Amino acid sequence: MPDMSPETRRELVRAQRAEITEHHVYRQLAGRASNRRNREVFARIAADEKRHYDLWRSFTGLNVRPDWLLAALYVACARVFGLTFGVKLMEKAEQKAQVDYRLLAGLIPQAAQVADEESAHENELLDLLDDQVLGNVGSIVLGLNDALVELTGALAGLTFAFQDTRLVALTGMITGVAASLSMAASEFLSRRAEAAPHAGRSALFTGLAYLATVALLILPYLLFDDYRLCLGLALATAVMIILLFTFYVAVAKDLPFRRRFLEMAGISLGVAALSFALGILVKRWLGVDV
Repeated sequence: MPDMSPETRRELVRAQRAEITEHHVYRQLAGRASNRRNREVFARIAADEKRHYDLWRSFTGLNVRPDWLLAALYVACARVFGLTFGVKLMEKAEQKAQVDYRLLAGLIPQAAQVADEESAHENELLDLLDDQVLGNVGSIVLGLNDALVELTGALAGLTFAFQDTRLVALTGMITGVAASLSMAASEFLSRRAEAAPHAGRSALFTGLAYLATVALLILPYLLFDDYRLCLGLALATAVMIILLFTFYVAVAKDLPFRRRFLEMAGISLGVAALSFALGILVKRWLGVDV
């Protein structure tokens, strides 16, 4: 056994915990996979992770417990947000450890092989993953984008035109429900015209994404009476929705997060700012009051 500094030993223990945690995640995914190929790949990767754990244990002499909370989080993400997102989220966290493996190769030759196998796992998973949730991302993006851009703008304009939170909520709800049905119908007809598969499912995802966004944006107007506070909370909610969904797409599709977030947030808030100004003009200059 090579002489190790305390820092190197800590790195190996951390690697042990990561490997045994991922072993349990992949084993659970294998048990839940309905596709035979998926099940075989997950089972094989789970076995590799356990072998990596045993390798590090031979150097540390310690039995390290998995991070059960983290494992449960990854499995839950895979079940709720799709297999692709859950696995890629875990793989991105794992990539940070590969640098450590390379640095350890001078002391432990097997570390380089472990790093190569981890990279091979990622490539194998990229070829494997194709789930329905990710396949519907385009439809969800369509619903979210339209709801965020249209409704944040409408709420900003209505807020300063009416200055009545209940009236704004009612108007926003009617507008949002009508727009969601229109968007779903347009998506269905567009998919049918292109002879694309699952036109009904795409329309459903578009409409539900729009409706969910509408509900979250008008919620402050149903809870509070201060229209300025409601508008601020609605805009903050819009930014949070953009943040979370951009993070999802960035992880699942390996896209740059920062640029896409700033672009989408800039468009939504920019439209809201223009509508805000329009609401003031209608209120003060055109003499319209409610």
